[in-house]
Amino acid sequence: MNKENASKLWKRIQQAGDELQGKLPDHPNHPKGRNPYAHVAICVKNKFKLSYKDIPDTFYDDVLKYIDELVANPE
Repeated sequence: MNKENASKLWKRIQQAGDELQGKLPDHPNHPKGRNPYAHVAICVKNKFKLSYKDIPDTFYDDVLKYIDELVANPE
C-alpha cells in the first residue's frame, strides 16, 4: 500500500473505532471492555492476511467496504 492510501486507511480504521465505541459485545477475555480500534485492525488483518499497510493498493476499495461492514455489524 502506498503511503497516501495507508494513511487514509488508518484514518478510516480510527473513525470506525470511534463509531464502534461501546457497541462491541462483551467478551470474557476482555473484562474491562473491548478495544474497538484494535478490533477493526485485527479483523482487517485476518480478512486480508496482511497488515493494512501491506495490503496491495488494488484492494484499497475492498478494505474500505469491509471496514464499513464491520461498523454496520459489530461482532
